[in-house]
Amino acid sequence: MTRTPRSARRRRPLVAGASAATLALILAACSGNGDDGASPTPTGGGAAAGSIDCSVYDQFGDISGKTVHVYTSIVDPEGQTQIDSYKPFTDCTGVEINYEASREFEAQLPVRIQAGSPPDIAFVNQPGALRTLVNRFDAVVPVPDVVKTEAQDNFAQSWIDYGTVNGTLYAAPLDANVKSFVWYSPKAFSDAGYDIPKTWDDLLALTDKIADDTGLPPWCAGVESGDATGWPGTDFIEDMVLRTAGLDVYNQWVTHDIPFNDPQIVAAWDEAGKILKNDKYVNAGLGDVRSIATTAWSTAGLGILDGTCWMHRAANFYAAQWPEGTNVAEDGDVWAFYLPAKTEDERPTLVGGPFVAAFNDKPEVQAFQTYLSSTDWSNEKAKVSLPGWVSANKHMDPSLLNNDFDRYVYGVLTDPATVAGYDASDQMPSEVGSGSFWTGIVNWLTGQSTQQVVDQIESTWPSD
Repeated sequence: MTRTPRSARRRRPLVAGASAATLALILAACSGNGDDGASPTPTGGGAAAGSIDCSVYDQFGDISGKTVHVYTSIVDPEGQTQIDSYKPFTDCTGVEINYEASREFEAQLPVRIQAGSPPDIAFVNQPGALRTLVNRFDAVVPVPDVVKTEAQDNFAQSWIDYGTVNGTLYAAPLDANVKSFVWYSPKAFSDAGYDIPKTWDDLLALTDKIADDTGLPPWCAGVESGDATGWPGTDFIEDMVLRTAGLDVYNQWVTHDIPFNDPQIVAAWDEAGKILKNDKYVNAGLGDVRSIATTAWSTAGLGILDGTCWMHRAANFYAAQWPEGTNVAEDGDVWAFYLPAKTEDERPTLVGGPFVAAFNDKPEVQAFQTYLSSTDWSNEKAKVSLPGWVSANKHMDPSLLNNDFDRYVYGVLTDPATVAGYDASDQMPSEVGSGSFWTGIVNWLTGQSTQQVVDQIESTWPSD
């Protein structure tokens, strides 16, 4: 399940729902081409004007005075940084951006499409939802050639693939998050003489050594998340499928080209179980294996700060869960290392992030799509963003990111060896991805065998 600092919230299935009032935030245009010769006026906290190449947008003709309506789930405070990052585009083109953010986005988008009133652009959070919009509603316009070129130049092929449906690129990536991290205390590791593991076997060996040295479980974990309980466990399983079976099998599992209970998937669950279902290894300071099911994901790792826990697998956005004043640094209170693969040369990485889908092909919309897929936008967004924002754009300037941890995450995202696997539960049908997969995690942690759980989940996969 995709979760980001902006959205400590549930992903909702892409189904129709009741209409709701929405908040429209109008970003006023600040054209630098006015007859009075006045300098552009910043809108407050925005990126600097004149910092991008405006000639790129000449190809779209005279679009000054036009408006592009953006619909998204990215609400404040991150929403304001989105608005601020659009200022250079507005300064260049005179195009206003009508930014509308709603927590009901996933439910409301198909409603608007079916009502014949889609936005110009939507930030779609799940490749599975994008496929539905294309195949079921025939609503998304393929990206123009200029956006296709920008995307191919700036992003790894795996990111392009997740925005592609039936061989056509419909949506370029916007930003990104990374799930494949293990949080730890650099000082505790240094004092104990422990090295950062380079392979999965190294990680298991380190786990065993810490357990023997301390006599206590080294890992802490929690999957409780209200009515979304189970999702952090799905991330752990997905990470293991990427490591034990590879991206091709992972994608076949996501699309049900192989069953959920395929032996390769069973093996991945059992590999995760070497940690999560081992009383010697979990649940540090929190209870036995079963306590993982009732421990809140948001606080499960905090034992690292008081020494009761040594390692906690969680995404980059777990940085927002540490108490105020915690020094997140390579030599600070907490830091994270990449969840290792079978060999040092492999770097399968579980990722999430939104994609930019357009619902009409007007020149001003294509111009804005071009801006959002460019390195210019990634750099402008980095300048105005809060901690926790990164992009997979391999040409952006990482020095512009908010802090060292964000730069480290960016390094993992853009490592040439990285093979990105998009969050599987977000791609699967909602009956499974946010249904039986979540409950299956709880059943597995509280006593059912891997085979029992995967067989039950397979039985819930929809037939159409």
